[in-house]
Amino acid sequence: MKQFYILLAVLGIFSACKKEAGKTVETEEQSAPDFVVAFGSCNMAQEPNSFWDDILAEDPDVWIWGGDIVYADTDDVERLRSIYAMQDTVAGYAKLRNEVPIIGTWDDHDFGVNDGGSDFAIKAESQQVFLDFMGVPEASARRDQDGVYAAHEYEVPAGKVKVIVLDTRYFRSELIKDEDSNKRYKPSMDSTATVLGKAQWQWLENELNRSDADFNLIMSSIQVLSGEHGFETWGNFPLEIEKLENMIAQSKAKGVMILSGDRHISEFSRNDVAGLSYPLVDFTSSGLTHSYSSFSGEPNQYRVGEVVSDKSYGVIAFDFEKKEADMKMKGDNGVVLQELKQTY
Repeated sequence: MKQFYILLAVLGIFSACKKEAGKTVETEEQSAPDFVVAFGSCNMAQEPNSFWDDILAEDPDVWIWGGDIVYADTDDVERLRSIYAMQDTVAGYAKLRNEVPIIGTWDDHDFGVNDGGSDFAIKAESQQVFLDFMGVPEASARRDQDGVYAAHEYEVPAGKVKVIVLDTRYFRSELIKDEDSNKRYKPSMDSTATVLGKAQWQWLENELNRSDADFNLIMSSIQVLSGEHGFETWGNFPLEIEKLENMIAQSKAKGVMILSGDRHISEFSRNDVAGLSYPLVDFTSSGLTHSYSSFSGEPNQYRVGEVVSDKSYGVIAFDFEKKEADMKMKGDNGVVLQELKQTY
């Protein structure tokens, strides 16, 4: 009988230890974010994209194309249309499209010409093909304006997010080739040179000034803050960067951040702008189906963390109460490659 009680005691102790051990491995369940944005760029319809199921698993409130949705590089409108159609046949993307609102902009390869700008001969026709792909109604005012820029507002019980999608192609002035170094382009100080064009600049100013959103995301396709590498960037037009930063600061819009793509790398850039009560972040997410795998380094005085040269997509989770944006670069199966949290 004594041995029986000893056995019970041992079992009781074991059970208690097991229970206590269970507490140590329990993780506090994370509360769901108030709003989730997923975005990416540089996507070849002909190449496998392993991220669509991962992106859908993020349960995003919106997917934002950052440009180079397809690689067409053509002035043949029907060929351009057929390449977009190829993207629509991708099963993973079709599923995302059916479940999540999709917005975005173009960059050079879906615009129709590498590093292309305002002098591209079929830009008006290309715009209509792009709008067709994005499902923009025939009666939309976007069908009549020059350029694919647009603003979208999303309101949830906790607050509001505004996404301002820019067109950095339709109006962009000619780039200046750099014949004196190993860089492709050099900055222009011409006061008449532009990235956005007069009408789009006026529109952007109005969208920022009247915004009552808790967070304002500006999708730029090309990088804004990283301007030293000599490829395409707002850095080729320093006066335009100054104009953009001043406009953001003077607007008093809350929680403004830049999203960009184009580079086949992902990185965070951050700069303190005069008159702005929070740092301006440029979150570059680029390389959905192919990336700059041979990347060996380049200067960026505003970089935070390291460059990610693996294929990736971007996710931003917003907490309206904390006024916080949790930005993550993610790889296959949702693996976090790098993270940056910013309070506004």
